[in-house]
Amino acid sequence: VGMNPGAVVTATCLAAGVTTILMGIYANLPLGLASGMGLNAFFAYTVVMEMGISWQIALTAVFVEGIIFILLSLTKVREAFVKCIPTNLKYAVTAGIGLFIAFIGFGNAGIVVGSEATKVTMGSLVSPTALITILGVMVIVILSKKNVKGAILWGMAASAIAAWIYAALSPEAATAAGIYLPKGILKFESIAPIAGKLDFSVFTNAGTISEFISVVFVFLFIDFFDTAGTLVGVASKIGMIDKDGKVKNAGKALLVDAIGTTFGALVGTSTVTTYVESSAGVASGARTGLSAVVTGILFLLAMFLSPLFVAIPGCATAPALIIVGFFMIESVKNIDFSDFTEGVPAFLTIALMPMTYSIGDGLMIGMLSYAILNLIANITTREAKDRKQVSFVVYILAIIFLLKIIFG
Repeated sequence: VGMNPGAVVTATCLAAGVTTILMGIYANLPLGLASGMGLNAFFAYTVVMEMGISWQIALTAVFVEGIIFILLSLTKVREAFVKCIPTNLKYAVTAGIGLFIAFIGFGNAGIVVGSEATKVTMGSLVSPTALITILGVMVIVILSKKNVKGAILWGMAASAIAAWIYAALSPEAATAAGIYLPKGILKFESIAPIAGKLDFSVFTNAGTISEFISVVFVFLFIDFFDTAGTLVGVASKIGMIDKDGKVKNAGKALLVDAIGTTFGALVGTSTVTTYVESSAGVASGARTGLSAVVTGILFLLAMFLSPLFVAIPGCATAPALIIVGFFMIESVKNIDFSDFTEGVPAFLTIALMPMTYSIGDGLMIGMLSYAILNLIANITTREAKDRKQVSFVVYILAIIFLLKIIFG
C-alpha cells in the first residue's frame, strides 16, 4: 500500500510494546495489544487498495477512531456494554474464541484448507507444515501432562527449530511451503517514513468526507466488538468476572485499548487492539499484569530482532493456537442449554465466530438473537414474575446491530 515495510514492522512492535506494558501496569490484566489482523486487512485491501484512499488518510481515520474510543471509554459507554453481556453469552464468547483460534491454527498448519466445493476441507496430514504442527502439539501435550511450566512456548520452539532445519535441508521445498531461514538476527528500521504522517486535508474536501466517516465507522464497529469479545472471553477464563457479571478493571482495559489505537496511528500502524492470542498466555498460567509487562518488553526487543521473528512460520505458532483453543472450549460446560432463550444465542455465538472469521460478528449475532428471543418470550409470558429481566442496553444494542446489518 506504499508504506515502508521495515518501518511498519518497527511501528507495530513499538505500538504493541508500549500499549501492552501500559495494560499490565494500569489495568493489571494479562492482555496483549497489537495491530489486529482483520483490521490490517481492511486497512490495506479495502480502504487503501479498493477505495483508493491514501494510507496517510487511512491512518487519520484510525486516529479519529481512537479519539472517539477514548471519549467512549472515559464516559463508561464501552464498559456498560461489556457489563450488559449476559452470563451465558460470556461463556459462549470464551468457547467461540477457542474454536476461532483453533481454526486459525489448523489453517496455518495446512490441516484445514480452502475448497471451492465444500468451503473448507482436510489438507494433507503428511505435508511439512502439518507434521511440524503435529510435532509442536505433541510436545505441548506431553510437557503439560508432566506439569512443565511454559509447555506452550517449548512446543512453539520445537516447531520453529524443526521448520528451520527443514528449510536448511530442503530450501526450495521449504520456500514453497512458506518456511524460510532467518536472514540474520539483528536489524532496526526507522519509523520516520510513516510516523506522524496523518493527513487532515480530508476534512476540507466535501467530496470525500462522507467516505472518510464511513471508514471511521467500520474501524470503530469492528474494533469495539472484537475488543469486547476478547476481553470478556479471556476474563471469564481467569476468573476476572465478579458475581454481578462485571469484568474487573474493564474500564481501565478499554481505555488502554483506545489509547493504543490513537498512539498506533501516530507512529504509523493500523488499529491497535486487544488480541485474542492473549489467551495463550492465560493458558500458560498468566493471571496478572506482570505477564503483559513482560510481553510488552519482548515486543520492544522484537524491533531489533525482526529478521528472527519474521522467520517464525505459521506452522510453528499453530500448535499454541490449537492447544489454547482446547483450553478455552471448556467454558461451554457452564452454559445453560436447557433454556432456549439462553442456549440458542450462546450456540450462535460459538458457531459463528469461526465460521465468519470474526469475534465481533459472532458476538453481534449472539446479542441480537438474545434480545429478540427474550423479547418474544417476555411478551408471550402472562405472569410478570416469570418474565426475564433483560438490560435495556441489550435492546439498544440490538437496534444498532439491526441497522448495521440492514445498511452494512
